[in-house]
Parts: sequence; C-alpha cells; structure tokens
Amino acid sequence: MVGYWLVKGVLKPPLLAAYDIKTEGLENVPKKGAAIIAANHLSFLDSFFIPLVVKRRKVTYLAKADYFKSWKTAWFFKTAGQISCEREGGKKSEQSLEIALDVLKDGNLLGIYPEGTRSPDGRLYRGRTGVARLALAAKVPVIPCGLVGTEAVMPKGRKLPKMGGNIEVRVRFGKPLDFSRFEGREQDRFALRSVTDEIVYEIMQLSGQRYVDEYASKTSSEPMPESARSLDEEIDLSDEILAG
Repeated sequence: MVGYWLVKGVLKPPLLAAYDIKTEGLENVPKKGAAIIAANHLSFLDSFFIPLVVKRRKVTYLAKADYFKSWKTAWFFKTAGQISCEREGGKKSEQSLEIALDVLKDGNLLGIYPEGTRSPDGRLYRGRTGVARLALAAKVPVIPCGLVGTEAVMPKGRKLPKMGGNIEVRVRFGKPLDFSRFEGREQDRFALRSVTDEIVYEIMQLSGQRYVDEYASKTSSEPMPESARSLDEEIDLSDEILAG
C-alpha cells in the first residue's frame, strides 16, 4: 500500500506539469466502500490518469501477467500495488474474476475497461460483460468514467508519452450506477448484456465518443467474427485490463 502512494507521489508533479489535467464529477467517487470505476480506454496512461485524480483512495487494476514476467516492469507494477492477471480466457478469466471480487470484498476501488482493449481508432466499442458480472456478484455500484485527450498524450503504438505542448486531458466521472434490480442474475447473459450496455452508454455520454456496436479489435477497427463471441469471451474481464 505504501508503494502505491509513493509511486503516485513521484508521478503526480511531472504529470500535472506536463499536461492540462481537469477533473469533473470527482464527488461521484465514493470516499469509502467498494466500487468499480469503468472507463473508456484510449491510452496506456489511462491507468495513471484515473488514480492520479482520485484523492485519498487507491484504485487497483488487474495488470496483464506479461508485465510481471520481466524485472524491468514487474517491480513497478508490484510497487504500485497492481495485481497480476492471466489473460487466456476460460478458467484463467474465472480466476481473474475471483481476484477482482476479492479487491471489491475488501472495500476497495477496482478500475476496469469494459471494451477489453484500447480503442484502435478513438471510437467507443461494445463492452464485455465481465464488468457486469463483477458489479452484480459483489453488489457494488459502478462509477462510469469518460477520458478525453489521453490518446494525444500516448497514442497506441507509441513507446513513450509526448511531453509538454499543454495537451488537454479530461477525466469525467458520472453518477454511481445501481444495479440492485438485477441481483442474483450474474449468470443471466441477457441481464449481463443489459447492465454492460447501460454502463457503456454512460461512458459514451461522458467521453463524447462515437459508439460502435461491435467488439474492438487490437489491430484494426474490423469487427470480431461471430464465432469468437462465445460465452468465455463474453465473461472475460479483458485480456488487457490495465493496458495493451
């Protein structure tokens, strides 16, 4: 826990100096108790900007396990309090769900990107239902979050962020979404889709993005084939919850 605040303290001054960061709706993030922060995903640095503006509370992300296989990156993610997450689907996805549930059961904030990958073209894509399963199973509110401008800081494919230039970054939090009306239906695919679509709609309202009713591809904006839309994929938290 100390490591998280240390990393945040070190990164906050240079990020605030390099970019024009504005926050809206921060009062919607609960000061205590478990909640899910569900955001659009435009840049690797999204997982830095959201915790940066959330005061006095830790935001945990499930980082893909690849980051923990090399000491060059493992030390940073461990120090920041992030949790290793396998991303191969099936049983690995179920294990990820259990890890995420433990974070919420401990009364903490969990960050997640419903799209499951960074947007390949700046548009907002169809959400995966892992976020809905978590919200219903843990009985916690979902805080929609719209990020604006982060892709200009570090576009997909760029290894280092752009520094300076007074790039505008906006982090907008919407009002908490209560899904208690779906209690006990975390295995109901229709309920999961309804919850997920509501979350993504609120994210769209906050981010101002154009919505695309198909899953995002990692390499292009081409839709994923119907054969790929299996139950395992639907419930997958994401193969890159932190970043891709």
